[in-house]
Amino acid sequence: MAGENRMPPKKNPRIAELAALIKRHQELYYNGQPELSDAEFDALWDELGELDPDHPVLGAVGADAADGWPKARHLIPMGSQAKASNPEDFLAWAAKTPHPEYLVQYKLDGASLELQYEDGRLLRAVTRGDGEIGDDITPNASRMRGVVLRLPSAFSGGVRGEVVMGRAVHAAKYADKANCRNAANGLMKRKDGIGAEDLDVICYDAAGDLPGGGDLFSEGRRPAFRDELGKLEWLRSMGFETVPLERCATPEEVVEHRARVMDKRPSLPFDIDGLVVKGNEIDPADLARARPEKQIAFKFSLEEAVTSLVAVEWSESGSTYTPIGVVEPVRLAGTTVQRATLCNTNILRGLDLRIGSRVVITKRGEIIPKIESLVENPPGASEIPVPASCSCGAALVDEGTRLHCPNPECPKKALHRLEKWLSVLDVRDFGSVILGKLHASGRVREIADLYGLDAAELAEFDRMGETLARKILRNLAARSEVRLSEFIAGFDIDGIGELIAEKAVAAGYDSLDKLAAASVEELDEVEGFAEITARALLQGLAALRPEMERLLATGAVRIAAPVAGGPLQGKSFCFTGELKSMKRPEAEALVKSLGGTAKSSVTKGLSYLVTNDPASGSDKNRKAVSYGVSIVDEEAFLRLAGRA
Repeated sequence: MAGENRMPPKKNPRIAELAALIKRHQELYYNGQPELSDAEFDALWDELGELDPDHPVLGAVGADAADGWPKARHLIPMGSQAKASNPEDFLAWAAKTPHPEYLVQYKLDGASLELQYEDGRLLRAVTRGDGEIGDDITPNASRMRGVVLRLPSAFSGGVRGEVVMGRAVHAAKYADKANCRNAANGLMKRKDGIGAEDLDVICYDAAGDLPGGGDLFSEGRRPAFRDELGKLEWLRSMGFETVPLERCATPEEVVEHRARVMDKRPSLPFDIDGLVVKGNEIDPADLARARPEKQIAFKFSLEEAVTSLVAVEWSESGSTYTPIGVVEPVRLAGTTVQRATLCNTNILRGLDLRIGSRVVITKRGEIIPKIESLVENPPGASEIPVPASCSCGAALVDEGTRLHCPNPECPKKALHRLEKWLSVLDVRDFGSVILGKLHASGRVREIADLYGLDAAELAEFDRMGETLARKILRNLAARSEVRLSEFIAGFDIDGIGELIAEKAVAAGYDSLDKLAAASVEELDEVEGFAEITARALLQGLAALRPEMERLLATGAVRIAAPVAGGPLQGKSFCFTGELKSMKRPEAEALVKSLGGTAKSSVTKGLSYLVTNDPASGSDKNRKAVSYGVSIVDEEAFLRLAGRA
């Protein structure tokens, strides 16, 4: 069945599309007319890296195409840098490439330039070009601030820097240009040289011959500089302006420093788009690579921002209280964000958060942004008040990972159980407003009460009309048979969702009686369980068993017989995009009825991703390819399910 075979990454049409886009935008960038921000370009780069890590375009560097300038070869290799766009990627790099100490510098958002010297005299200034050959723009470069025409030393070799325009100069003279980088790229290659004096060159690298030294890139010659710190010291002694440096002892310190830089980034005199991180030691072989492995560009991301925490609200879901941070409005991934999840009180304490804290907020593919880390607690920041009691009068229990009401008779628990039941069974049109009114009136206190409602009563209760009332009750009655895992999940036992209940059923505990008779030790042996989970399930069953029996006694709901050896037993499916023959909830129900597992996201170990658009560049498709998950279309899925 062709649709069931895993799609080879090289055959994915998205790869060719990404490669073409990257090449096009590289050419625009190096010719001073970029259409994308660095973060948007990096997103294309990262996506291609996931789909085809060895694609040749990832090792290439864009070429200058400015007509009329003579060409010159570089002395220092000008390859591309490996990139990390979030702390997780950076820490993964640091784990593979440890350094005794980490040197961290701003990644200036400008254009690379190599200044070539002979016996201390500026010979030429060469743009990045294709990484080996660039344009000789010496007449313009000699007018830029920061370019030293005659060194106080007889140095022969190259000095690498970044051509940038200060924000103040841009605002005063070039506000018609989109940003400082665009303005700088245009001026540095003007044939008449006008405006070159408005540009700065800030330096960060050098290689060549010092008196009594040696060529850094020639085999058998000793390095001209003892280490990176010595190199920067020499650059400053020669009169060059250098990129600010921070020394960090650990990768975690680098992440913390990045957060502080993100906070002060708007006030810097020049634009930066990240940090460059490297060790102090000089490795000539690594520096000669097209993409050095021992340094990395730790970029800023459109999905990260720094803002202030102005308040904390407590969201109540049943008996659980979850902190939600209210922040000063900030742009994040194209939207304005004012709220972010804080998860639990452990996060509040672990990050030492307070009202007024400066924080890093992220939105990495998640619907709700998250407060990731603390930048600083400014003077006057105040403690965050944590609720101490529930509206039912019980003292809340703070377990760190969860703040909740321990009262089993808490009315909010009962209402949330009703909401959870309707959600698990996917009962449509039974809104939370009418459910809340039914519960508050005392008419519906537990799940069994839902099945005693009649259309006339429901229509009169909320004045919705009998047509809608009958529709709601038909939707409720349509799920008369439910799987045991759904039945348990619908009763909202703390920490027990449908997936964990399915693991218990698959382990042979396929009836309420078998589950109730199990011991904590026995359930602890089930994959996915632990002692806490096992105890929570057994205690929840014991407390709710009478209510469960009252529901089953109505005859409106029955637990389906366990599926033994179904055709999808042991297989897991995730659906994305539109299906033709059925709706997604129906497809998921079919999987479960045949012994399989339906998942909402692509994870390692998933058996199949089902999509009618396998060439899509969606997040789920990309993850499936990177995890080696088989991608199948709807027709292949139906064959697997025995429906085609």
